[in-house]
Amino acid sequence: MTGPAAGFAVRLTGIEKSFGPVRANRGASLAVAPGEIHALVGENGAGKSTLMRVLSGMYAPDAGTMEVDGRDVTGWSTAHAIAAGVGMVHQHFMLVPPLTVAENIVLGREITSHGQLDRAGAERAVAELCARTGLVVAPGRRVADLSVGEAQRVEILKTLYRGAKLLILDEPTAVLSPPEVDELWRVLARMRAGGDTIVLITHKLDEVMEISDAVTVMRHGETVGRVATRETSPAALARMMVGREVALAGAAPLPPAPAHTATSADRPALEVRELTVADPRKARAVDAVSFTLAPGEILGVAGVEGNGQTELVEAIAGLRPARAGAVLLDGRDVTRLTVHERGAAGLSHIPEDRQRRGLVLDYSIADNLVLGQQRLYTRRGALDGARIADNARRRIEQFDIRPGDPAAPARTLSGGNQQKIVVAREMGRDFSVLLAAQPTRGVDVGAIEFIHAQLRAARGAGKAILLVSADLTEILALSDRIAVMYGGRFAAVLPRAMATEEVLGAYMTGAAGQAA
Repeated sequence: MTGPAAGFAVRLTGIEKSFGPVRANRGASLAVAPGEIHALVGENGAGKSTLMRVLSGMYAPDAGTMEVDGRDVTGWSTAHAIAAGVGMVHQHFMLVPPLTVAENIVLGREITSHGQLDRAGAERAVAELCARTGLVVAPGRRVADLSVGEAQRVEILKTLYRGAKLLILDEPTAVLSPPEVDELWRVLARMRAGGDTIVLITHKLDEVMEISDAVTVMRHGETVGRVATRETSPAALARMMVGREVALAGAAPLPPAPAHTATSADRPALEVRELTVADPRKARAVDAVSFTLAPGEILGVAGVEGNGQTELVEAIAGLRPARAGAVLLDGRDVTRLTVHERGAAGLSHIPEDRQRRGLVLDYSIADNLVLGQQRLYTRRGALDGARIADNARRRIEQFDIRPGDPAAPARTLSGGNQQKIVVAREMGRDFSVLLAAQPTRGVDVGAIEFIHAQLRAARGAGKAILLVSADLTEILALSDRIAVMYGGRFAAVLPRAMATEEVLGAYMTGAAGQAA
């Protein structure tokens, strides 16, 4: 990596930002050199995204100063920031699904002909931008038909189309597969080589070490340190973020599988037989998949995004109909049962899309923590507010959900804290089988440590867990067996002892061949 140039592209000093009684930034500071990739790390709720939204003009600071390229820009607007070449790609995409890739990218800066959108011209301009940046996506495709990784590329292209030379990326790899992450790193490296400056908000410390030049650490809204990446380590960064020693993912081996009675061992907790599932784009998104999951076992499912993992989990959960096959829970056929009925039978589900499937964003934290289980919190036919509030206080403390106000709407929380609500609810209910889809997506190292401990404890108590994750470190750290999905089928099912990132990666890309 080449060293950054002298001076600072960005200098934020003493930034204060509050939302009602919640102080998101407490005298926070940030100094970013031109031509560097600068990582901004911290726990969920540490104030990282708020600070970057201040920089990008979305929020005006309550106090403090902002300088970009040596110019005082304190309190500027989003339009001013864009005009100055500052662009932010948010964690949750801001695209219009029915429109094409090109239409989304030029939206607000349309190429027109005779007063109408010049679609051909827009597609040519976007194709040229794709070629120049290496972010390849077909300009004429509808955004609704894109994979998550492709949608991420569109968000970045949209920002670059507006002339961004200082690019802020908020958790850009949270929804990307390992090959897509590698592609993004190549793009960022080319941008850095061309003199662009990048601020990368991330919780993944291995990524920080791999791609960044410098790191700023935030905790409880304050800046606690700035270090050169080459002079630090993941353990040291985690300690700065959390304020204590943290067991990083993969540091502790999975203990031997717990012993269970012969009766429970003879009958799988979950059995899937020849399950076939369609989606609007594929007749067989899941193609005749069969497997069993024993009590006290974690079966990890790895795969590049779009190979059927989402459809598999949603079909087991009852969110998506199966074209063929069966799902058995503790020996009982639940294929035709509703989501509610499957939950009552002992199935719990952490969905991969917390905002679309896991939360009602305008409901309070307390109400979201009992979502789908309201019948357990009633008294004389009405919801028991005192019991709901008591449950919320316990879960908020247990999972360190911030802010800790049970009445706060879920919409006002950071993505990681929204994820904690879903995990707290689904792991807090009485279940025998847990479908955990991307359970730590977007959460900080301290929360990852806690969630992993909860998954291990559930396994130790005889619960069966189907773990779907794009994070191979997580899969390898937690799984007893690992299945790789490719083309809607299980390309391989391996015991943990035979699995490495290299072996899994070969199956994920089809290089190792596809098993029937």
